[in-house]
Amino acid sequence: MNVETISKVPLHVSLIMDGNGRWAKERGKERVFGHIEGVESVRACVEASIETGVKYLSIYAFSEENWSRPEAEVQALMGLMVKAMANEMESLDRNGVRFVVLGNRERLADELNATIDHCMDMTKDNETLTLIVFLSYSGKWDIFQAARRMAVEMAASPEKMGEVMSVEDFSKYLVTADYPDPDLIVRTSGESRLSNYLLWQGAYSELLFVDTMWPDFRKEEFRKALESYAKRDRRYGKVK
Repeated sequence: MNVETISKVPLHVSLIMDGNGRWAKERGKERVFGHIEGVESVRACVEASIETGVKYLSIYAFSEENWSRPEAEVQALMGLMVKAMANEMESLDRNGVRFVVLGNRERLADELNATIDHCMDMTKDNETLTLIVFLSYSGKWDIFQAARRMAVEMAASPEKMGEVMSVEDFSKYLVTADYPDPDLIVRTSGESRLSNYLLWQGAYSELLFVDTMWPDFRKEEFRKALESYAKRDRRYGKVK
């Protein structure tokens, strides 16, 4: 599928990367093998985003609920994250990719947070593509922490309450305040739910659920998702 055939490219594409464990199990391997192979899919989607003109690509890497997984798997995932950043950051920086991590980072190990800070600082001035990794994140947590931050701020300065007059004003307290809401959210592996992901930000996102397991979701699948988006008519509750 040629890039030229994509008539309407979304500004922000978000990916729920599902199916790593099942993909590995089907091949008689440990779940972590699927996560390792899934890194290749992230690389492919980053490249496809640059090639097609997508400006923001976000991925749901690890949810707040994922902390309840077996300790060995959690540690393997965190180790993989550190390794992936070490291996990929030079290439991302060279290709103009800004790297951002959003989520409840208080739960992350000091080593991982230090690596994240280094990578974010290293790529902060890049403008070709912003890659947002949602790590230790959930939609309910995000809305709760936003409400809590607002409450603390208003308690300290009650006069500011008059400044919060719309949903857009409240959105400034979300971890995504500096980034546009996703135009398209894609979930792999055949599951048809958001799993507590971007509940506020995805209110008017186009949703696409595909059967492809995440380790098999590469450039062709990414471009097919963009083709599906291009055929849709976004009305935001209005009549055209």
